[in-house]
Amino acid sequence: MRTTPDITPRDVKLHQTPRPTIPLVTGFGDGYLQIGERRVTRTILIAPEQLREDWGADDLDRLKPEDFTELAALPVQILLLGTGPTQRFPHPSLLRPMIEAGIGVEVMDTLAAARTYNILVAEGRAVAAALLLPDATS
Repeated sequence: MRTTPDITPRDVKLHQTPRPTIPLVTGFGDGYLQIGERRVTRTILIAPEQLREDWGADDLDRLKPEDFTELAALPVQILLLGTGPTQRFPHPSLLRPMIEAGIGVEVMDTLAAARTYNILVAEGRAVAAALLLPDATS
């Protein structure tokens, strides 16, 4: 008779646990995101080992080319751009630095971008998220 070895939860690993230095979005509400234990009410950049409030403008129409030039220097393969409560696309000229750096850009509403960011981090991907919070106070 064949016996099956005992399998305990520590024997099975479905995905990598992100490094503790990588911030994750843990919640949201009207005008804020929860990053770990921290409540953020301003537009934010989340990147490997980086959490920066007040990145760029709080509205897509006020973003400048310099905002994306800065992002092109990040050590990532993908940038998720959360554009507020609805998906809106930036002018293509703004994304030129990202294209030239070989960084893919995915545009979606902010909550979708936050969820997608967490999934990609859990998969071990080199990802950053620029999340606009248009209801935030400047």
